[in-house]
Amino acid sequence: MLALQTTCKSPSYIVQDDSVYKHFNLGLHVGDNATKVNENRKTLQSLLPSNTRIQWLEQVHGNLVAEILQVTQSTITADAMVTRERNTALAIMTADCLPILLASKKGDEIAAIHGGWRPLSNNIISNTLNKMQTAPSDIMAWLGPCIGKEAFEVGSEVKKAFVEQGDSFTQAFCKKANGKYLANLHEIARLQLTALGIHKISSLSECTYSQPEKYYSYRKSAITGRMASVITLF
Repeated sequence: MLALQTTCKSPSYIVQDDSVYKHFNLGLHVGDNATKVNENRKTLQSLLPSNTRIQWLEQVHGNLVAEILQVTQSTITADAMVTRERNTALAIMTADCLPILLASKKGDEIAAIHGGWRPLSNNIISNTLNKMQTAPSDIMAWLGPCIGKEAFEVGSEVKKAFVEQGDSFTQAFCKKANGKYLANLHEIARLQLTALGIHKISSLSECTYSQPEKYYSYRKSAITGRMASVITLF
């Protein structure tokens, strides 16, 4: 099993014109040159174990989960995916949302989740676990870089969507003087994971919004690229 998280910086041996997409955009849907994006995707694939192919999604901030039996170039519209197939890599694209990677302790099943606030509020994690054969107590989780708790300003409707799931989610929100809230996506995901029985959780809690030289951030620059968090069985 291997997990990999990209940044907006390209590998040193790739030279591209700098632009709003920086050097290593992996999203085909953001207005970048498709040829360059496909070259970047091939470069990413070359960094994975041999014979590994990457499955990409059309992410729509929903709560659908796809079970991947084989990699396809056909459009799969979902915000999470699960596989038990070797040499199949699952890729989640983000530019502020939270990438969540799951793996069984046995190393025979993996999942990747696009953890924006909408998917999280609509049970994307529990929907993913329902597709997995591994018991939650035997699953490990990794939470990747996303917009941080000091930068992610949301309205009261976002807080309400989570607090309705349980009072414990109140701790993931901090009220501002303007009546809005700062939300902590890492804490929201952690609360949901533990409530579902997953307690082995690691994280890289860097803020995408505050590190534009390293990460893409849609909140900071609406026209920007997409990073990927990738997990594979090999």
